[in-house]
Amino acid sequence: MENIVNVLEYNTHREKMTLPEYGRLVQKLVEQIKQIPDKEKRSQQAKAVVRIMELLNPSIHQQENWEHTLWDNLYIISDYDLDIDSPFPVPQKKEVEAVPRVVPVQKKPVKATHYGRNIESIIELIAAREDGEEKTAMIQDLAIYMRTQYLIWNKDSVEDQTIFNDIEKLSDGRIKVPEGLELTQINKQATFNRPGLSTGDQPRRRNNKGRGQRHGRR
Repeated sequence: MENIVNVLEYNTHREKMTLPEYGRLVQKLVEQIKQIPDKEKRSQQAKAVVRIMELLNPSIHQQENWEHTLWDNLYIISDYDLDIDSPFPVPQKKEVEAVPRVVPVQKKPVKATHYGRNIESIIELIAAREDGEEKTAMIQDLAIYMRTQYLIWNKDSVEDQTIFNDIEKLSDGRIKVPEGLELTQINKQATFNRPGLSTGDQPRRRNNKGRGQRHGRR
């Protein structure tokens, strides 16, 4: 490559690379380009370096505007000090290196972790509803789902009233479970597995009572 020499010399005092993924060779080539006095020749050499960068980083092709990204990276490596004819607009340092503004997110602590934060959002939605058949049906569906979540993380059985009490407590009293509300019965064969575990990883529930009955019949 014309006017680019001594790019592989040993140097014990190497400067920190701007984009390490392209290696120190590209960094030194860019520095050499900046020393070429003729702009046309600088532009030609810049195209050659961009091609080298493409070969060194083939995964760049997975990006939609990968060519534009390569040229942007070339300017970044040069510390935005490169006067060449580029096929793309020159990136501005203040825009590329701008620190994203942190958006403050205020989250209330989850009142009941075994139900999750989404349950609280649903409770907020139901609490805003006017009393009636639709609201009662929503409360019943919510209670059934909460019972399932409770059984996943706690024990093998739970009283309906316990779930009703939790709904009223989590709603700060804004939801009153209607008198006589009943939940569907749970299938005796149903199992409630914790998420992230396969069936084989779940603790086996022993039924000693059933085993004793079978042995007694022999």
